[in-house]
Amino acid sequence: CNGNGCQLLLNPKEEEEEGNAAVQLCDHDLITSTQHGLLNPCSQPGRLQGHRAHDHDLEQDGFSKNPFFHGIIAEVPEQHKTKEGHTKIGYALYFYSYSSWSGRAIYMEDLYVMPEFRGKGVGKALMSKVAQLGLAAGCHQLNFTVLNWNKPSMDFYLSQGCFDVTATMDYHCMRCEGEALKHLAQL
Repeated sequence: CNGNGCQLLLNPKEEEEEGNAAVQLCDHDLITSTQHGLLNPCSQPGRLQGHRAHDHDLEQDGFSKNPFFHGIIAEVPEQHKTKEGHTKIGYALYFYSYSSWSGRAIYMEDLYVMPEFRGKGVGKALMSKVAQLGLAAGCHQLNFTVLNWNKPSMDFYLSQGCFDVTATMDYHCMRCEGEALKHLAQL
């Protein structure tokens, strides 16, 4: 993962060797990561401001009997922790969806790697794990969105063989929220 021979382990059952970062299905520990901003998009420069899920929402929605989302985390051993002492360095949130045209799909809602660990294969390992989980569930596509100002992420996704459907299929990503959503629900 860096010049010290750090490698990513994609099998969470494997024992960590010195210098390895593990990518694993997330557990309740992901919620505790919100305390240092790992899962707090509003604490990350350049991220969207406004409504955000709170720790309670994340816990209920991700760890209930019927979760709305699933996730994986990237974690490094203690000797590679951040200067603030954190070992959880990235995550991906995903859920399953369905396309009337192509059937089962997996939607990656968020992919985040702490800045000091970017460019070291962590994001690629997280995205690869989401793709593996999708294929194992019979999904035919991986969908996600990228903010238009985020050129480094766009370049990364394109280098992984992804393509921009807005350029090829003329799709627009639509949203209804807040008062408009409440009004729509009353009709």
